[in-house]
Parts: sequence; structure tokens; C-alpha cells
Amino acid sequence: MKRTYGAEVVRGGLAFGEGPRWHEGRLWYSDFWRHAVFSMSADGSTERLELSVPTQPSGLGWLPDGSMLVVSMTNRSVLRWSPGTEPTVHADIAEHCGHWANDLLVGPDGTSYVGNFGFDLDRFIAENGAAALYGSPGPPKTNVVVLAPSGQVRQVVGDLAFPNGMVLADAGKTLIVAETMASKLTTFAVADDGTLSDRKVFASLAGVAPDGICIDIEGQIWVANAIGHEALRVAPGGEVTAVATASGNCYACALGGDDGRQLFMITGRTSNAEANQSGLNGHIEVARVDVPGA
Repeated sequence: MKRTYGAEVVRGGLAFGEGPRWHEGRLWYSDFWRHAVFSMSADGSTERLELSVPTQPSGLGWLPDGSMLVVSMTNRSVLRWSPGTEPTVHADIAEHCGHWANDLLVGPDGTSYVGNFGFDLDRFIAENGAAALYGSPGPPKTNVVVLAPSGQVRQVVGDLAFPNGMVLADAGKTLIVAETMASKLTTFAVADDGTLSDRKVFASLAGVAPDGICIDIEGQIWVANAIGHEALRVAPGGEVTAVATASGNCYACALGGDDGRQLFMITGRTSNAEANQSGLNGHIEVARVDVPGA
């Protein structure tokens, strides 16, 4: 039977949040239009500015040495930063991006995976309507870029429909990617050097726009639905085994807290850039779930 959870707003005042990660006892996240990376306590009571990113931050992750990688969206690069230092360019991936760089996953060995929009989302909607995002032929496809721990481009994997949130499964042997405009989760086999092959469908999710994702210890994926007030827990093959309801569209999610059972959900009214720059209407909501994060 499908389980249903309700989420509670624990923090407001975001413009547009993205890339939540539980790290060293706090939830870290980017805010596009406040142009910074922040962290907060599990209950949302304290927020701390960690790093200003004028070129619009998105996905986050940490290298084995503890330095943080953060996507710099508008100049289509990945920055590397340690507290007390100035950020440096870890990788310039502009030639592989159709539009803004976006989400990021860093593996245990420091290999990282970076997606991008592939097209100007707001302009496409204005010219074609939102329904055309999911029609045929749909918007342009784009790439996931595989970066070595040094930042060198190791592989470019193409033909992805707005590659968004990513997780590693099967002890790091499988990468799962949310293809937002294809309404599905896609898997790749991960080689020892981090490169990808053997593309398959993990789950087709009709009527869902999969955005950020996270994985629990049972190998099921929590999927933020960018066109619904919810995150869905999805088993291999596509069965939805649980739903966490929220107050707004859900753009990203992460499992964390002391026992890994807090599902943090980044929510808002719209993804439209102009609308989100005119007010602080985004939230972080939390649902307490039964199965902890992996």
C-alpha cells in the first residue's frame, strides 16, 4: 500500500532553492536569486551564508579532501571552494552546455557528474507553451559531463532530456539521472574510472517532471516533482510506493537529519526566473519518513 507523508515548512525566504545536501550536521543548499550557498540547522531555525556565487549557484558536492564543488550556472562552470579561501574554477564545461549548467553529483572518489538545461527554459515556454516541453519533438536534448577528480572532462554523454538530479546506487556501480522533460529516471553503468555506459530506464513517470532526487537504503528513489506539490518514492520499474505532500511545487529533495529520516523538500510557486527574482517565495519543507537515506 502506498504510504503518504505530510511536509511542514521549516524555513521560508528563499528565492529559488536547489541542490540540497545533508553535510556535517546541516542542510546545505543553493539559492539561485540570492546568489549564494547557505546551510541551515535540521529544524530550519538558523541559516548561515556559506559562499556568495554572483553567477548563480546550483548543484553541490564535496571532494575527498573536503573542498566543495558548486555549479556556477550562468558561466557554465564548476567552482571549487574551501572555507577561508576564494573559489577557483574546477572545470569549464561551457562547450558542452546548451544553456545554463545545473545540477551536480560528486562520487566518493571525487568523480563528478554535471547536467545542464540544454535550452532557455523560460523563453521556450513563452514561445511554445508549457505543454510543448513534453511533446514531440520537444526542446533540444543535452549532455551530462563526467569530470575526473582533477576537473578534467573525462566523458560527455548526450541525448538527455534536461538531465537534472542524480544519485549513485549499487555501491557506486549505477548512476541514476532524472530526465525532467522525458518524465523518467535513467540508469547508467559506472566504470572504475567513472565513465558511463549501458543506458536503461529505471522508471517511467507519466505526468511527472522529475527534478532533484535522492536515494534511501532500500534503493528506492525520492523524486521531486517540479509540476506537483509532492515528492514521490519510486521503486525500480516505476511503482510509486510513497508520496510526501508539500505546499508548493517540489524542485529538489534530500534525506538527512540525525537518523537520515528527514526528507527535506525545496518548494516554490514557479521556476520562472523573472517571477522568482521579484520576491522571496520559496520554502524548505520537511517530512519525516520511515526509511533513511543511503
